[in-house]
Amino acid sequence: MITCAKKILVVDDEQKIVEVVKSYLQHSGYEVYEAYTGKQAIELFEKIDPSLVILDLMLPDISGEDICRLIRKQSRVPVIMLTAKVEEEDILKGLDIGADDYITKPFSPKQLVARVIAVLRRTSEDPVPLSNVLSFNKDDLVIDTLKYEVRKNESIANLTPNEYKILMTLVKYPKKTFTREELICMALGNDYEGFDRTVDTHIKNIRQKIETDPKAPKYILTVHGVGYRFGGEG
Repeated sequence: MITCAKKILVVDDEQKIVEVVKSYLQHSGYEVYEAYTGKQAIELFEKIDPSLVILDLMLPDISGEDICRLIRKQSRVPVIMLTAKVEEEDILKGLDIGADDYITKPFSPKQLVARVIAVLRRTSEDPVPLSNVLSFNKDDLVIDTLKYEVRKNESIANLTPNEYKILMTLVKYPKKTFTREELICMALGNDYEGFDRTVDTHIKNIRQKIETDPKAPKYILTVHGVGYRFGGEG
C-alpha cells in the first residue's frame, strides 16, 4: 500500500523539544525527521524533500535565518520559525526572509500542530498555471486546463482522468523528478488503492497518446533509479 503522509523536518538543538514535537506530529499522522544542527538540517532537507520545516532560529552552528535563506533559494516549502525572541522586529525579520509563520518559546505542542495544519492547508493548493492554455515544443503538445483537454499535433489525445492528473502534476513541477509514490500521492491522492508500479502503466499509456515516438519520449522522461520528470519546452 502507498503511504502519503506528509514529511515534516523538525530542526532544534534541544532534544526534549524535538521529542515532544515529534510525538505530537506523529500522532497527527505526519512523518517526522529531526535535525539538531544547521548542517544536519540542510543535508536532510535536500535528501527527504519535506512538506514543511519547523526551524529553531538559534542553532549551534548555522543560524536559523541563514538556513531559511538557503531553503528559499531552492524551494517554496513552508517554514515555521521556532523562536525565543519575542520582539516584533525579530519576528518581522524572520517573516521577511521567507518564513510562513512563527511560534514563540515556550509553546503548546497542540498549538504548534494546529499551526502546522493551518500552514499546510494554506500552502498546499496546486500551483495555478500562468495560462489556461499550455503549449510545448512549438504547439506539438497543447494542454487546455479549462477544458481538461490535451492535443497532440492538433488531434485530441484521449487521456483518462488519472492519466490527465499525472501529466498535469509533472507539467506543474517541470524541474522535479517524481518517484512513483510521489506521483501517486500528488496526482491521485490518499484514496488511491493501487500499487506504485501501476504508475508505470499509466506513464506507458500517456506516452502512447502524446509522444511522437513512445520509445524515445520527449515529454515524460525516465530518470533511472528514481522516477519520472517532464521534459517539454515551452
